[in-house]
This record gives sequence, structure tokens and C-alpha cells, in this order.
Amino acid sequence: MAAFSYRPYNVRRAIRHPVRSADFGHGRAIGIEETMMSDGSTAWDGGRVRHWLASRLNAARLEQAAADRRGYAAQDDYDNAAAEEWVCRSLQTGDHNDTQAAFAGRIKALLAAEDYPVAGVHDDRRFDRNVRAHLRKLAKMTKANDGFANTLRYQG
Repeated sequence: MAAFSYRPYNVRRAIRHPVRSADFGHGRAIGIEETMMSDGSTAWDGGRVRHWLASRLNAARLEQAAADRRGYAAQDDYDNAAAEEWVCRSLQTGDHNDTQAAFAGRIKALLAAEDYPVAGVHDDRRFDRNVRAHLRKLAKMTKANDGFANTLRYQG
């Protein structure tokens, strides 16, 4: 009679896929750190940031128009797009896009503001919340120097 060794599913998976099974939490086996460090260590490109801001500004305008056509049910979408447009427009003005430190300082200054004056939004509190959310997203992107190459309209 052949000896049957019972192995749990995880052990069989570890044998078949040694890369997937090793240390999920830190990503050492699949080299995630090396990949992320190579992307984040690129030099700051002010032109790419300006291009990204311009493309997001155009996308926000299109999203506002689409939300406006949908009517009352899409007021939240309209305010979100208006907030993104306001953030991109306020970051495009000036010459602070040339260096990463100046751009981060401008974002920090905008985050420190108490309110963001704009006309034509449906709910001012929702607009302020969306502006802060977009500014925090941009602060993370600026710190990592990553994501400015994605100029698609729909971003995840």
C-alpha cells in the first residue's frame, strides 16, 4: 500500500507557487520594494505635473457637464468634479510646479485654509470636504512622486 501523506491546501499551494506563499505582509519574496523604489526615485518633472493638472482640469469639466445633465440625483458628482477643478486650477497658477518642495508647500498651504470660496456648487460643506480629499490625494502623489503619468479621464 502506498503511503498517503495528507498535506493541507496551503502547503500544496506553497509547493506549487513558492513566490505567492512567502511572506505576504512585507512583499519580500516578490520584490515589491524594489519596484516601488524605482518608480518613486525618479526626478521631479514640473512639465509632467502641469500636463497632469491640465488633463484633470479638462476631465473635471467634462464630469461637471455630465453631472449637470443628469440633474438633481447627480449633485454630489457635480460638487466632486467642481472640487477637483478648483484644486487643479489653484495649483496651476504660479511657478510652484517646478520643484517638488514648492508644490508640496502649496498643497500644504491650501490644506491649511479654512474654506474654499467658489460660486455655483450645491453644498458648500460637501465641496470643502471634496477639496480636502483631492488635496490629500495630491499630497500623497507628490510625496511619492508617482501617478502624474496617468492622464486618463477615469482614475481609480
